[in-house]
Amino acid sequence: MSTEVAAGTSEQDFQTLVAPLRRELIAHCYRMVGSPHEAEDLVQETFLRAWRSFDGFENRSSVRTWMYRIATNTCLTALEGRKRRPLPTGLGQPASDPRGELHAHHETAWVEPLPDSVVWATPHPDPADVAVERDSVRLALVTALQELTAQQRAVVLLCDVLRWRAAEAASALGLSVGAVTSTLQRARAHLEKSRDAEPTALDGDDPRATELLERYQRAFEEYDMEGLVRVLTEDALWEMPPFAEWFQGAEAIADLVRNQCPAERAGDMRLVPTRANGAPALALYMRGPDGVHRAFQLHLPVLTADGVARVVAWFGDEHFTAQGLPLTLTPDATD
Repeated sequence: MSTEVAAGTSEQDFQTLVAPLRRELIAHCYRMVGSPHEAEDLVQETFLRAWRSFDGFENRSSVRTWMYRIATNTCLTALEGRKRRPLPTGLGQPASDPRGELHAHHETAWVEPLPDSVVWATPHPDPADVAVERDSVRLALVTALQELTAQQRAVVLLCDVLRWRAAEAASALGLSVGAVTSTLQRARAHLEKSRDAEPTALDGDDPRATELLERYQRAFEEYDMEGLVRVLTEDALWEMPPFAEWFQGAEAIADLVRNQCPAERAGDMRLVPTRANGAPALALYMRGPDGVHRAFQLHLPVLTADGVARVVAWFGDEHFTAQGLPLTLTPDATD
């Protein structure tokens, strides 16, 4: 992208200039706020702010750098006085009884999944897509970022994801270089602890990941709880926003499905492959009394060499809609 902008640029020319940045700015705002819907709104606000102040752009930096400055500060304004977005495991309570009562916290703003299609064009990648690495939007990182203060998030994203110098980040955020350096050290220490506790996921191209995902899908579709136990790691974690409870252990997770899930037999659940946060995901549809399979949960499993180590399963039709998936499935001929 050219770093020079001609004087008297029209609004149409401006939109043409900044449009290629939309996907990567959504990814940036998503890392800041933990919600793709909110990130898209913030990018729209960023574009409005940029156009309104475009006369003051003096080509002292690239348009991309300038837009990231505006986007970051737009996010910081939006985050003022706001509670962080957690996942259930981040609320501080111990693992729950899989046969106990479940409590939905609809008032809590949870970390949400990011559909890959929002950031990467399909089926043929756009050249601009390379600006966002899949590792930079993995769910574990985004969740860990939400545990930082908004300023810490901004600093670590500018310096460690975008590779800005401390002086550049300081200028963008209105801080001293020393403040950026100390903030960055604290943020990195926290993220390092989170990464150490994070299971090592298989590469998406690893055939073991494909085979493991197929086994996981088959266990649900065949209502094979013994098979589910075998595909999970012994200490696997399971959480399902908006419910505050979380569960640990393969046997406990299978017990949860047996006792809390509406499914009773093979065929009650159908899973459709999709992608979120740069990783394979599965959309689970549940068969109702009328025989229709309706949107139920969006599963994002962490696939490791030892098995599925963690699953976040979000309830909510909005997650299916965001993935471009239907809310009901047509019956199979065998149903």
